[in-house]
This record gives sequence, structure tokens and C-alpha cells, in this order.
Amino acid sequence: MNVKIEKGWKRALAGEFEKPYFSNLTGIVRSEYANPAINIYPPASRIFSAFDSCPFAETEVVIIGQDPYHGPGQANGLSFSVNPGVPFPPSLRNIFQEVNSDTGAPIPPDGDLTRWAKQGVLLLNASLTVREHQPQSHAGIGWEQLTDAAVRALANERDNIVFMLWGAYAIRKGDFIDRSRHLVLTAPHPSPLSAHRGFFGCRHFSQANDYLAKHGKKTIKW
Repeated sequence: MNVKIEKGWKRALAGEFEKPYFSNLTGIVRSEYANPAINIYPPASRIFSAFDSCPFAETEVVIIGQDPYHGPGQANGLSFSVNPGVPFPPSLRNIFQEVNSDTGAPIPPDGDLTRWAKQGVLLLNASLTVREHQPQSHAGIGWEQLTDAAVRALANERDNIVFMLWGAYAIRKGDFIDRSRHLVLTAPHPSPLSAHRGFFGCRHFSQANDYLAKHGKKTIKW
């Protein structure tokens, strides 16, 4: 299947695009977007934004989310990110709070994390689409198999990548990553329900930059 996606990712995921599950997934997603009775997020043109904004060969940090925001106008195809002008969702507010306390970087004026993606941060949701006001409504339709393959491709083909895994779901998704080859940072999810149990104070952002610098890579301007 000819999928419009960044060329490095297209090569890395080419085998997935030819599997029966992906054909089935594509059919489901197309029918969902075509249904006038429901709204699906993000906009169809932004489904692969995480990959298009952060080429395979330039990915240095991976942050895994579960599924897109399900409120109107929020999701823009990058995990935890929202469009300019959209109020910070609670998890994103907590992320910025930890960045500020960890690195001293100021709280930004908007929640669009494209600026991170352009520096090599893959902001990947496990499911790339969701129904309005129905969290995890597109879980189990095939997205997880594709995004597992993306994480595996990075873990197997690249070296010295930083994986930030927040919450039990993301941690499980990174179980197979070789810790001797990459830096795997784990913490509770930044949700207000769990951030106080160890996300605050995890210092993942400074640890990521220390690791990147140690391996001769550019650090991220968080």
C-alpha cells in the first residue's frame, strides 16, 4: 500500500503497510472519517504528523502517549501536543512544569510541541486516531501494531536513542528495548492522577540532554 509518510519511516515501516492488519485498519479509519455522524481526531491530514515532523534518521528522543486528545480542536497528531491557542491539557501543563523545574526552561506561550519534533523528538501516540469524547475508542483496531513496529525499528536500527516512557502503558510498550544500547527513562504518567507519584522530580529532560551530549549529539531545547 502506498502510504504518504516521511521517506525514512516509509522504508522502516514498508513491511507493515503490506500486512493484512494494516489494510483492515485503513478501511476502518477511512469509514470513521467518512461518517458524518461522528468526529474523528486529529484531522485526517495530521494522522502521520508524528512521523512527518520527525524523520526516522533524525529521531533522537521518543515520548510515547496513548491516544490523541478527544476534545474539539486539541489533537494535532503529536502526543501531548495541542494547537496554538488551545488551553494546556492537565498532562501537558504538568510536563511543562517538570521541564521548568528540571532545566529552567520557561513555560512556553503555547502547547504546540512541533518545536520539539523538529529537534528530533518523536511524539508518538500508540493509537493515531480517536473518536470525539471517546478516549481509547480506536484502541485495538491495529494502530498499536504499527506503532510497536515503529518503536522496534528505532530500537533495532538506531543507537543511543532516549525513550521516555511515562505510565504503565508506555512502559509496557518499551519492554523489548535494549537498555545497553539506548537510554530508557520511566516514570508515572504526567496526568494529575499520578504525576505526584514520581513524574514530578523525574528529571527526564536534563537526563536526556546529558545522555545525548555524552554521545556527541545535539541536545534538545526543551
